[in-house]
Amino acid sequence: MSRLDRLLRPKTIAVLGAGWARNVIEQCQKMGFKGQVWPVHPTKSEIGGLKAYASLADLPSAPDATFIGVNRMATVDVVGELARMGAGGAICFASGWTEAGEPGLQAKLVEAAGEMPILGPNCYGVINYLDGALLWPDQHGGIRVEKGVALVSQSSNIVINLGMQARGLPVAYVACLGNAAVVGLAELTGALLDDPRVTAVGLYIEGIDDAPAFAALAEKARAMGKGVVAIKSGKTELSRTAAASHTASLAGGGAASSAFLRQIGVAEVNTPSELVETLKIFHVHGPQIGTRICSLSCSGGEAGLAADLAAPYGIDFPPVPQATHDRLFAVLGEIPTISNPLDYHTFIWGNGPKTTEVFSAMLEAYDAGMYIIDTPRADRCDPSSYQPALDAIVAAQKATGKIAFPVASMVENFGEGRVREMMDQGICTLLGLETAIAAIKAAQTPAGVPGWRPAKALAPREVRLLSEAEGKALLAEAGVPVPGSVTGATIAEVAGKVRFGAPYVLKGLGFAHKTEAGAVRLGLSTLEGQAEMPGATGYLVEEMVTGAVAEVLLGLRRDPVYGVTLTLGMGGVTAEVLADTVTLVLPATEAQVLEAARRLRLWPLLDGYRGRPKADMAAVAEIAVRLGALMLADESLEEIEINPVLVRQSGAVAVDALIRRV
Repeated sequence: MSRLDRLLRPKTIAVLGAGWARNVIEQCQKMGFKGQVWPVHPTKSEIGGLKAYASLADLPSAPDATFIGVNRMATVDVVGELARMGAGGAICFASGWTEAGEPGLQAKLVEAAGEMPILGPNCYGVINYLDGALLWPDQHGGIRVEKGVALVSQSSNIVINLGMQARGLPVAYVACLGNAAVVGLAELTGALLDDPRVTAVGLYIEGIDDAPAFAALAEKARAMGKGVVAIKSGKTELSRTAAASHTASLAGGGAASSAFLRQIGVAEVNTPSELVETLKIFHVHGPQIGTRICSLSCSGGEAGLAADLAAPYGIDFPPVPQATHDRLFAVLGEIPTISNPLDYHTFIWGNGPKTTEVFSAMLEAYDAGMYIIDTPRADRCDPSSYQPALDAIVAAQKATGKIAFPVASMVENFGEGRVREMMDQGICTLLGLETAIAAIKAAQTPAGVPGWRPAKALAPREVRLLSEAEGKALLAEAGVPVPGSVTGATIAEVAGKVRFGAPYVLKGLGFAHKTEAGAVRLGLSTLEGQAEMPGATGYLVEEMVTGAVAEVLLGLRRDPVYGVTLTLGMGGVTAEVLADTVTLVLPATEAQVLEAARRLRLWPLLDGYRGRPKADMAAVAEIAVRLGALMLADESLEEIEINPVLVRQSGAVAVDALIRRV
């Protein structure tokens, strides 16, 4: 049992603040709330047609939930009194706390709450459409439901907008977090998931306050058979600024958060529309649908559009198996080209049995099918001729046990009522072709690894940049292959220490980016006559690594939320120009590193494209895991970047190292 049960599923509601109280009362009455609502006001005897109580002390009992619509100063006192009388929880509506530069006042609120949960402050409220309980001071777009999804948001306006959707998504709860001073994202979402009537959760996230707790939440949701989908805002800003490394610019913005969500099995989408459509899939079919998709339409244009729009999302359409081809040919004949996407023409239009056979035969060979069907607008047209096709979609899903998605290419071309009718038959209708494709891709997100949690996040601290020689020594101790080398104060000194043969690499020390500073000289046959490098604090001579077939970047950084991140990408001096990287949150295995590397756009160049030699990416993955173990074991390390790792057909060598530590 969650400490939020009384707040989220109250039998008694107290409301404070005359104007806001009236609104809350009105919304509860409209929604048919069966419990008791108690207005509290020091001078009014009645609010919204209900008896008003002069004080909290006058209430018949401690309320399960309270909507506090008074000013912020009074809110602290009210919360304290509610906590002392054993209330179940409260919504703190007023703004003007930490978000307005008043962290001290918010701290007083937290102290006043004690063990009593509060949502907010600066929180719009919570709606329970299952029981008709609304601690909500405004209009909303929902209706009573017996089951549905929960919407949780760190932005009140975003969730208000989501609540107004007309796409047929059944919504069980709408909940805002506000400043999350007492109840955080994971706790609130977990409490909503605990309601067996909740089928899935949709989140609008501005920041994750506790990454390990959120990872545990995602694992819990999967175990319950409930999908979680999120919009994570803030992708256009660098998550941290660290001018000393390429990794900071290549792995900034939403790379770490997207990696984290993917690794814990939370589907990530970019827009509110995609969120709603993905939630519809999860509501009807549960989390994680299959990846083999087919598309059917009675138009070549629609078939081509489906293929074009799906490509950027990484969705392809596997060819039609021969047995399926033969079965379709028996109905369609030789005129339609039997392919995936399939344009089945209109020869069978209106023929229920033939349409059902075509729809079922195609779907049988795949995990799920998109049936593109835009019904005529009912106010000006007669959509009855489309019913046989809709019935055939229902029949195909029932006959095959596979997922059939009616898809309207334009949002307005289906209607919310018809969406609900199809949902009552177990059919999830998706609205907007590109949005539908994005939702299908999101719904394919695999579950996270059971028990995986990110490393502990550390607070920002002052760090120093190691010399490359110091960095290479640290790497060598960790078992990372590095070139043979010597160091010295002058070129003449290092030349006298060299005991390995040419070709040589001469580097000036004291530069974060040696290439840009002109402090790297490659392929030297001798060190004699080499001019000193202005600004160098010393020199490093290394064996020049030969036989490389690729240059790769590996970067590991402390993240203030997710612990430690690993970025892997195409490296060398053009790393930032290519900007071809993938990010993982540690810990990660070699297999996970390789799987991530295969998502690089230029992966084919590493994997023998058109007869090129294959790069030993398994060796790169081994280095990445060794570096990860080093970072996780030594909290003094802030950042390790190797650019490049020179990758041979067999083996890989770290030839540059930028390391920062306390």
